[in-house]
Amino acid sequence: MGAVLRVVNRVLTGLAGLLLLAAGLAALAGGLDLQRRWGYDLGSRWRWSAPDDVLLADADRTRWRAEDWWWPTVLAVLGLLLVLLLWWLVAQLRQRRLGEVLVESGDGEGALLRGRALEGVLAAEAESLTGVDRARVALSGRRTEPRARVTLALAAHAEPVEALDRLRTEALAHARDSAGLAALPAEVRLRSVRHRAERVS
Repeated sequence: MGAVLRVVNRVLTGLAGLLLLAAGLAALAGGLDLQRRWGYDLGSRWRWSAPDDVLLADADRTRWRAEDWWWPTVLAVLGLLLVLLLWWLVAQLRQRRLGEVLVESGDGEGALLRGRALEGVLAAEAESLTGVDRARVALSGRRTEPRARVTLALAAHAEPVEALDRLRTEALAHARDSAGLAALPAEVRLRSVRHRAERVS
C-alpha cells in the first residue's frame, strides 16, 4: 500500500504541476499579449491570445446545457473525482511508515538508518522466537522517536504471554539498543496461524 501511495502521490503531483505550469504560461502569454508582440500564432482554435480574451466564451459554456446527457455526465464525473480525492486524503492521513531513523553515533552528528532495514532485522529476530511463525514490523512516528507496530502470527503450540515477553525483552530491546534510542514503544498484535485439522485414526 505504501509503495502504491507513493507512486500515486508522485503522479498526481506531477500532473498538477504540469497543469498549473501550462495554465500559468497561457495566462502570462495572453495577459502580456505575447502573440502580437513576438509575432507567433497558435492558430485560430486558441482563444486566449490577447489581454481581453477569455478561455471559455459564453457559447462554449452553454453549448451542452440543453442536452439530456449533459448534467448526469457532469455530476457523475464530479462524484468520481470527489471519491478519488477523498480516497487520496484518507490515505494521506493514515499513519505513514518511517523512512529513516536517526541513530546516535556519539560524535554529536548522528547517522541515518533506513527504516526498512530496522524493520527487517526486528522482524527476523521476532520470527526466531519460539512459537512465532511469521512477524511483520512497521515503523512510524518521528525519526528521533520511532514507534513500532508488530504483528505476530503464532503457531498452535505457542504461549502468547511468553512470546510477547520475549519480543519485549529481546527483539525490541536489541533494536532499541542497536539504534541508540532512549525508548522504542511498540503496539503488538497477535494472531494464530491457520492450519488444517489433523485426522486421528
